[in-house]
Amino acid sequence: MNLTISGHHLEVTPALREYVLTKLDRVTRHFDQVVDVTVLLSVEKQKEKDRRQKAEVNLHVKGKDIFVENSHEDLYAAIDQLMDRLDRQVCRHKDRVQDHHHSSLKRQGDVNWDVNA
Repeated sequence: MNLTISGHHLEVTPALREYVLTKLDRVTRHFDQVVDVTVLLSVEKQKEKDRRQKAEVNLHVKGKDIFVENSHEDLYAAIDQLMDRLDRQVCRHKDRVQDHHHSSLKRQGDVNWDVNA
C-alpha cells in the first residue's frame, strides 16, 4: 500500500502523521485490498476567527477510487469524521464486491440420500 500524507498551508508534524496512520489502520483492517492512499491536510484562511481545517483522502482500491473530504474547526476532529465516513464507504464497497450467490443443493452434484442404510 502506497501512502502519501501532505499538508497545504500546514506542516505535517510527526504526531499528526501518526494520528492519521492509526486512524487508517481501522480502514485497512476492514478491507485489505487498498492499493494507494493520498491524504491532504489543509487550512483555509477565510477570516482569522473563522479558520477551517480541512482533511481529504483519496483511496484507490481494486476497481474503484473513493474520495472523501471533511472540514472542521479542529483538524483532529476533521480527521476523525473523515475516517468514519471513509470506513463506511469502504465497508459498503466491500459488501458490493463480495459474491453473495451460493449454488443450490441440486446443482452441487449427485448426492445419494439413502435412508435405509
